[in-house]
Amino acid sequence: MIIFGDKNSGNCYKIQLLTALLDIRYDWKDVNILAGDTQRVDFISMNPNGKIPVLLLDDGRVISESNAILFFLAKDSAFLPEDHYQLAKVLQWMFFEQYSHEPYIAVARFISLYLGLPDERNAEYESKKQGGYRALKVMETSLKSQPFLCGEQFTIADISLFAYTHVCHEGGFSLDNFTGIRNWINRIEKLDKFMPMAKP
Repeated sequence: MIIFGDKNSGNCYKIQLLTALLDIRYDWKDVNILAGDTQRVDFISMNPNGKIPVLLLDDGRVISESNAILFFLAKDSAFLPEDHYQLAKVLQWMFFEQYSHEPYIAVARFISLYLGLPDERNAEYESKKQGGYRALKVMETSLKSQPFLCGEQFTIADISLFAYTHVCHEGGFSLDNFTGIRNWINRIEKLDKFMPMAKP
């Protein structure tokens, strides 16, 4: 199978981390979003939404949206619970990531890291702080009392939220007051077969 993505993107790193932890083999195709690669006809034919990552399966079927790809690849692994309630908790955190976390922390990082924090985007950048810190506080509440987001078991919910949280400083966020999150990051980075994110 082939993964189309950008190694500096947190959404793409989610897939890289899971495939490393599960020893899943794939081919990687770099996509330059700033050069307009995601708006080209061949890419739009795979994902009309024009976003990365995209997973192209051996049989030609395509999956987009990072958390959907995580869910697909984690089937029958220890990172996706069989218990119906625990599975719902995993999905709860993954929906939280896309709705309450990524729009603030990832977007602030994009404006700073990818765009170089241009003056015309500074107000938008600053506007992301309140929502980003609110999301971090929600995570901290859970992680102060348990090792992983869904309890004792490391799941794709942790991968989903680890991706942008562990580099949130690149978007102007500090984890100094979030001991639970910092300890959680350390636990994940010590996992067997852990793969670090590419350096910008």
